Amino acid sequence: MIAESVPSKPEALGVAEQRLRAEIPVDLAGLRFDQILPRLFHGHSRAHLAAEVREGRITLDGGEVPARTLVHGGETVEWRRTDEPAVGDRPEAIGLSIVFEDEHLIVLDKPAGLVVHPGAGNRSGTLLNALLHHDPGLARIPRAGIVHRLDKDTSGLLVVARSLPAHTGLTRMLAAREVHRRYAAVVNGVPVAGGTVDAPLDRHPSDRLRRAVREGGRPAVTHYRVREKFRVHALVQCELESGRTHQIRVHMAHAGFPLVGDPLYGKGLQLPRGPAPKLVETLRGFRRQALHAERLAFAHPVTGAALGFDARPPADLLDLLAALREDARTPSVRRGR
Repeated sequence: MIAESVPSKPEALGVAEQRLRAEIPVDLAGLRFDQILPRLFHGHSRAHLAAEVREGRITLDGGEVPARTLVHGGETVEWRRTDEPAVGDRPEAIGLSIVFEDEHLIVLDKPAGLVVHPGAGNRSGTLLNALLHHDPGLARIPRAGIVHRLDKDTSGLLVVARSLPAHTGLTRMLAAREVHRRYAAVVNGVPVAGGTVDAPLDRHPSDRLRRAVREGGRPAVTHYRVREKFRVHALVQCELESGRTHQIRVHMAHAGFPLVGDPLYGKGLQLPRGPAPKLVETLRGFRRQALHAERLAFAHPVTGAALGFDARPPADLLDLLAALREDARTPSVRRGR
């Protein structure tokens, strides 16, 4: 996607306009206009983009068309995006663990339990609320600069755009798969070796909270490698070619190795034979998916400088790994065998 930022009069009022252009890939031919837009403009919901179409701010080959128009592939989409200061989302003094910060970017280490965006049942106490308090100027950036997400109970690194040029650049880079993200996960089961899960993802047919591997879904590829093996668990490293909702969680479950503690895709408590007491206690108390975004690397969207960041796993994940290692070292005679 090629995008250019074009300031106009509204900027003086705290509003900025960008013109974003993209060409529709031929493999999306036959889909509705509003269906393909989230694939071109990452980080924006289908409902929001469809509203922009109705307002005439998103055009197809230079003309206004209904959202339901079927595309043929090869057309040019232009979005005259005017972002007004956020309303309804209020700043809140929530602590942030900031790893890097300059005039264009914030890289932070998100704790597990922190919701990224306000939504139904979560209108406050979110990362967005915290960012607006940290930098009120983020009210002028789409979604307060949040260009990608982590699930509420996934910890780790996340980059935020502080300027419109950075937002445009990061959005393009994410679409072009130029942002490298690496995750650490603890899974149930012990893979023999690493592997790749290449399976399309879509909404679950009957559960709106879940995603599922479904034919005709959005392409999704996850590469995983075993770092450490325990008796009936393993520590794996996951790297994404795409960034779909719940991708690692769904793909690892699909491969037969669901994440420890995952309430949506897990299979409940899994214990080795004659487990060490500490392991039983730790696994029973681990109430989130064991997933941490540990590495983030990309070129600075404005300066071009190479950036790379690492985040140590949080205490609960370190405790889980320590308990697994202790159990693996415990002699079998002490396990009652």
